[in-house]
Amino acid sequence: MKKVLFVASECVPFIKTGGLADVVGSLPKYINREEFDIRVMVPKYLAIPQKYRDRMEYVTHFYVDLAWRSQYVGILKTELDGITFYFIDNEYYFNGDKPYGYIHEDIEKFAFFDKACLSALPAIGFKPDIIHCHDWQTGLIPVMLHDRFQENPFYHGIKTIMTIHNLKFQGVWDAKSVQDITGLSSYYFAPDKLEAYGDANYLKGGLVYADRITTVSNTYAQEIKTPFYGEGLDGLMNARSNCLSGIVNGIDYKEYDPATDPYIVQNYDAVTFRKEKVKNKRALQKELGLAQDDKVFMLGIVSRLTDQKGLDLVDCVIEEICAEDTQFVVLGTGDPKYENLFRHFEWKYKSRVSANIYYNNERSHKIYASCDAFLMPSLFEPCGLSQLMSLRYGTVPIVRETGGLRDTVEPYNQYENTGTGFGFCNYNAHEMLGTIRYAKDVYYNHRREWNKIIDRGMARDFSWTNSAKQYEDLYRSM
Repeated sequence: MKKVLFVASECVPFIKTGGLADVVGSLPKYINREEFDIRVMVPKYLAIPQKYRDRMEYVTHFYVDLAWRSQYVGILKTELDGITFYFIDNEYYFNGDKPYGYIHEDIEKFAFFDKACLSALPAIGFKPDIIHCHDWQTGLIPVMLHDRFQENPFYHGIKTIMTIHNLKFQGVWDAKSVQDITGLSSYYFAPDKLEAYGDANYLKGGLVYADRITTVSNTYAQEIKTPFYGEGLDGLMNARSNCLSGIVNGIDYKEYDPATDPYIVQNYDAVTFRKEKVKNKRALQKELGLAQDDKVFMLGIVSRLTDQKGLDLVDCVIEEICAEDTQFVVLGTGDPKYENLFRHFEWKYKSRVSANIYYNNERSHKIYASCDAFLMPSLFEPCGLSQLMSLRYGTVPIVRETGGLRDTVEPYNQYENTGTGFGFCNYNAHEMLGTIRYAKDVYYNHRREWNKIIDRGMARDFSWTNSAKQYEDLYRSM
């Protein structure tokens, strides 16, 4: 049986700030248990809800040297859905009400976490064949495994995979401090290893030393070899392109299922959506104080409100988006300029714009189920999960064709009757607006075609089952 250890900085249902947590929490459940023993290791944050903390059982503790300091490492574990989760405990590093803080604190925190994870393996009696590392927070694991840990025969033969969830975040700090924190020799702080543009870069270290590199969609794996998407590491991505592959993320089809979703007013499926889906729209209009109208085109956004998500395009043409034949519903938090933009338009067009400037899981499910179309004009999008949820709920995605959006949404073609959504290519506000108007035209004037787009979208399978098979193939190939 092949043993695989997932190491990450967050994981559902324990702690989540983004899509990374969904992957680490969901993917292991779908991997074939008869062939793979998959376990997960994450920090034991103070912010983990008490009900999960109460379930954890103490395994052991020891001390680990971090350069010149000796630090306590506690190990706890719990089982959930048949998967064993280990938690690295250290109150100095993992207290606080959220998983990440200032970058200089995070740099030390995750250097400790990476070393503690590797040191914990003999203590828990688990020698993985593969350590699957996620994002920059685990970037030092392949480096450390190559360094001091090679002196111990226990670590011989362990392979590593580095998965990039978003190349924008790399864990960069000045080289002298990082050398002081990690205790790695100056050999590692050269341009072909950890050093990048004069600083130390955790993600780069992981990418240099990992045996395989994956990212969360095929298109993104190609894009990051170019200067525009490469975030300064495009040269390295090209150099390692023979080890680089893209596997699209999935979503949990049990949690996101319009037929059984407890959060929505009216359940429906691929057969009944023509009659039943609109009841969710009515209920949401009432709940948000929008004009009650079954026929009006309702457009939704559920997102972090940041530049990456293409909201500067929305800002440019929002007056035209909020036309009289459209209702616009936004949910999320982020950059104050976008929060205030949507608040202003809600104030201006009370009956057709609703700005929900917070995050609420229940409200997000209602938006996926109620809207006619869903907007994702991202500047870049490694994978994206919202478009997968929209397809699942029969809400037609309107996306910019980049990264995972390009891989998962097939643009509508009226001549061949194909497509599951609408796409535009250039990062241009008026191209986006034209695409929204095209979608609106199909919605209002070609209703049968619109419903067929929904049919095709709901028939697509973006559950984890599909992605899990590709990860299994990757593990076998190693």
